[in-house]
Amino acid sequence: MIKHVVMWKLKEVAEGKTKDENAEVMKKLLEDLPNKIEELISAEVGINIMEGNDQAICDVVLTTECTSEEDLKAYAVHPDHQKVVDFIKKVVTERKVVDYVK
Repeated sequence: MIKHVVMWKLKEVAEGKTKDENAEVMKKLLEDLPNKIEELISAEVGINIMEGNDQAICDVVLTTECTSEEDLKAYAVHPDHQKVVDFIKKVVTERKVVDYVK
C-alpha cells in the first residue's frame, strides 16, 4: 500500500474566491477522485483549523492510498486528476509532498 500525502498553502484570494472558499472547493474536487480513478483507493482532505501566520502551517492536506507505485503513477497522470491539478495550481502558493509504503 502506498500513501501519498500533499500539503498546500493557499493564496488569500484566487479565482474570485477567498482562501477558505478555495479550500472547500479543493476538498470536494479531491475527495471525488476515487469515484473517477480506479487506481485510487481513497482520498481524505483536511482543512487547517489553527489560526496564525506561522511558516510551518499549511492550509490543506490530502492523504491518498494506492495499491502500488504503478497505481500512484497512473493516478498522477489521469485526466480527471489533471483537471483538479489545473485548478489547484491557480490557488496555491506552496506544495509539499511525501510518498511512503504503509
